[in-house]
Amino acid sequence: MVSTRTPGFSRPRGRFTGRSRTPAPPTPAGAPSGPGRPPLGFSSRPFPRQRGESTFPPTPDRLNPARLASMRTVQLLGCLIAAGWAAAFPLVSDLPNQRMWGFIAAPAYVLAGLLCVTLPRRYAARAAAVVALAGAVLAPLALLAVQGRHQSEVMVVERSAHLLLTTGSPYLPHPVVVTDYNPYLPAMTLFGMPRQLLGDGSDLAQVAGDARIWFALAFVVCLLASWRLLRPTRERAPLLPLAVLTASPLISLALVVGGVDLPLIGLCCLAMALAERDRTVGAGLVLALACTLKWTAWPALPVAALLLWRLYGRRPAARTTLIALGTGLAVLLPSALTRADALREQVVRFPLGLTAIRTPAGSPLPGKVLAGFGPTGHSVSLALMTMGGIGVAIWLLARPPVSAIAAADLLAAGLAIAFMLAPAGRFGYLALPVVLVIWPRLAARRWSSRRPIPPHRLPGRPEPALPRG
Repeated sequence: MVSTRTPGFSRPRGRFTGRSRTPAPPTPAGAPSGPGRPPLGFSSRPFPRQRGESTFPPTPDRLNPARLASMRTVQLLGCLIAAGWAAAFPLVSDLPNQRMWGFIAAPAYVLAGLLCVTLPRRYAARAAAVVALAGAVLAPLALLAVQGRHQSEVMVVERSAHLLLTTGSPYLPHPVVVTDYNPYLPAMTLFGMPRQLLGDGSDLAQVAGDARIWFALAFVVCLLASWRLLRPTRERAPLLPLAVLTASPLISLALVVGGVDLPLIGLCCLAMALAERDRTVGAGLVLALACTLKWTAWPALPVAALLLWRLYGRRPAARTTLIALGTGLAVLLPSALTRADALREQVVRFPLGLTAIRTPAGSPLPGKVLAGFGPTGHSVSLALMTMGGIGVAIWLLARPPVSAIAAADLLAAGLAIAFMLAPAGRFGYLALPVVLVIWPRLAARRWSSRRPIPPHRLPGRPEPALPRG
């Protein structure tokens, strides 16, 4: 039988890559070395080829997101689209908080676009980001927080913390109106604890105890940490990309009026980055926290586990999975044992539209439109969502991810299908898959989801084979 192993290296430890090598046998002194062959004692292929991996030297990415974002025309176009999006809310929305955000954010986006094309290139992007962040996030958030105005989910999270401290469970036993339902898992009560500790006796306490502030802080911290893990070189914090993303209508509107999905977005990005870097304990703990916030984070666990298995083998994948499952069960079991009926009714049946009181999430997505045709349409919506999930699972097993970008893409595809086909949903839910697609690419400085070959492992830079000793 002919061996396909490269001389000088052991069989790989992981599923598709190796992390160690063994000394090579001594090479005969008279072995021929013709033109085009590597020098004696060297190997041009130090580890087996991965599926989907490019074996050619890396070339500049034509669709590099950082290069596109530096173009003035792209910056101006983005500001104008954001301004048009914000200006539409005072006209079409029936929610006063969203209308107020649109009145303040639309002029800020227009001013940011003017700064992009008038200021010197050195200062234009930073000045525009500061103006957009102040007008679309800081000003409306401070105004609403001082007045105590927010969407119902903020009140639900803060009330769940009060219920946990007083009754031992974050769920009301007999919900009567729609705001009595708590569709979140027990760990979400952590973001309501500042309100219970600080109260609302003064303006400072009213703002500092607002759950939206802590949603935003968790989002920012997780994105910064994932950036540091995925960035190929050590450099300053990504203040400009983070400011632009936070000031975009995709994030700013959710942050100002509610923001309950922001921690989930940050934790999913951080989990994929930790998995790529083989931080098994950290990845397991982050996944446990995400999976005990909302049930929509559960698909992140198999995606991260398969990424670890593909890159580092079965043991790291199993370690992360066990940590995530063990920690998550420890958080969920008290509520599951004491209030199992409330947990099932409010966390599972209510978001799916299976309770007598329907969820207020009613954006005209395909699943919601189908559910509007009655019980048959509702069943068709659930069946399509299930089929979409099975399709993504087959795709995940057939082509396991080889990088954090590929893992985030798979997770984003599954969540987007679920949000689009669910019987009830909001357009704001789509922020999670969009950020999963955008942020890892900005951090890794590449558009492709393929895992690049390190420069010292390229065919043009062979490593010497160590002699057996």
